[in-house]
Amino acid sequence: MSTLAHTMMTAARPAESGLAGPGELDRYPYAEAPGVDRVSPPAWDGSDADLGRAGRRAAGSRGRGLHGQLVQQLGQMIVSGDLGADRPLVPEEIGQRFEVSRTVVRESLRVLEAKGLVSARPNVGTRVRPVSDWNLLDPDIIEWRAFGPQRDDQRRELSELRWTIEPLAARLAAGHGREDAQQRLADMIEIMGHSLAQQDGITFSRADAEFHSLLIQLAGNRMLEHLSGIVSAALQVSGGPVTACDHPTEGSLAQHVRIADALAAGDGQAAETAMRQLLTVHPEVERVVPAPREH
Repeated sequence: MSTLAHTMMTAARPAESGLAGPGELDRYPYAEAPGVDRVSPPAWDGSDADLGRAGRRAAGSRGRGLHGQLVQQLGQMIVSGDLGADRPLVPEEIGQRFEVSRTVVRESLRVLEAKGLVSARPNVGTRVRPVSDWNLLDPDIIEWRAFGPQRDDQRRELSELRWTIEPLAARLAAGHGREDAQQRLADMIEIMGHSLAQQDGITFSRADAEFHSLLIQLAGNRMLEHLSGIVSAALQVSGGPVTACDHPTEGSLAQHVRIADALAAGDGQAAETAMRQLLTVHPEVERVVPAPREH
C-alpha cells in the first residue's frame, strides 16, 4: 500500500463506521467542535419567533469560529425557508440576538451575499434573495438544501447532474492517463476494499469521493474540473441507496475497479459504460435518473 493510502486509512476514524441512515437525516451531521464557543441565539419572540426556532434547530458548529457558525445558521435558515425572500436582515438585530459583534455579522452577510442568498443595497438594507438568485452549485448551499425541506429535490438534482458529468469525465479521462494518477486511483480502490471489509463506511466514502474527484481532474477539461466539488458534495449528502456510491458493497467496489481498468487501458467507451453502470446499480435510480432515451 502506498503512503497516500496508508495516510488516509490511519486518518479515518474506524469507530464511526457506517453511512447516515434514514433516521439521521433530520439532524445536521456535524459534531460540536470542542473548545469552540457556539453561537446560541436566545429565544426570539414577537415577529421574530420563526427566526428564533430556526436558530435553535441549527446544529453544532464546523469549528470555523463565530463567523463560520453564523454563516452556517443564517444560511440554513434562509435555505430552509424560515427566512423567506425579501425578508429584511438588520445587522444590529442579528448581532444582538446571536450575541456576536458587528464585525462578525458584517463578514457573515458578505459571505451569504457572495453565495447569492442575500443582497445589500443603499437605502434598502440587506434582504433575502429569491431561490432563482442563489448559487445552487455552491457546496454549502448544496448541503443546506440536502438536509432541509428540499432534501428530495436536491438529491434528485444532484443525481441527474452526476449522470451528466461523470460518464463524460470517465470517457475523457481515458485519453489523459498518467502513471501517478493511475496509482492514486488504485490507492483509493485499495482503501475502499479494506474499509468495506472492516465495515468502515466513513473511510469508504472518503476514498470514494477522492476517486471521483481524481477522475474528473484526469478528464483534462477545466470546466468539468470546476464541478468536481459538486460531485464530492453529492457523495456526502446523498443519504440513501440511489447509486452504488451511496451504499458500500462488493458490487460498488467492482464497478470502481472496472472504471480504473478501462482508464488504464485507454478505453474511453468502456470507462463511460462502467461509470453509467456505477450510477445505476440500484433499481431506485430509475425514478431519479431516467435511462437514456433511444434516438
